[in-house]
Amino acid sequence: MPNGTNCPLCDTDGGRVIWRGAEFRLIRADDALLPALYRIVWNAHLTEFSDLSALQRLSCMDAVVLVEQTLRATLAPDKINLASLGNVVPHLHWHVMPRWRWDAYWPQSAWSAAQRTMDDARLARVNALLPEVDAALLRAFARRFGGT
Repeated sequence: MPNGTNCPLCDTDGGRVIWRGAEFRLIRADDALLPALYRIVWNAHLTEFSDLSALQRLSCMDAVVLVEQTLRATLAPDKINLASLGNVVPHLHWHVMPRWRWDAYWPQSAWSAAQRTMDDARLARVNALLPEVDAALLRAFARRFGGT
């Protein structure tokens, strides 16, 4: 995967790979306070969503929606946040973040200052569900997009 760009999403997978296809991959990020933070990462080094063809944009957003639907069905969060920023890592990727009223950042964004101490018991329950969520996402992506 390394391509010499000094881009962390080119030089590494960017997290635990749940599914990989020819154009993009689904990863679960390693974030202690947002344990179910998933990212759709475009495999080629592009910086803007508009760099994709119309068909690629549709496929990418279909993947984002599939993650959102699966997280809603498996984790029942209060809200799902979607983001594609790229200010720190200028490589096309979408964040799909389940949010709960009890999480450390609610109601602010996940990049703001923590609003409260994390509820460890609730966090542990989410962490315990992650293998099931990963498996559900893998099945959904394999059905929709093929790949592994």
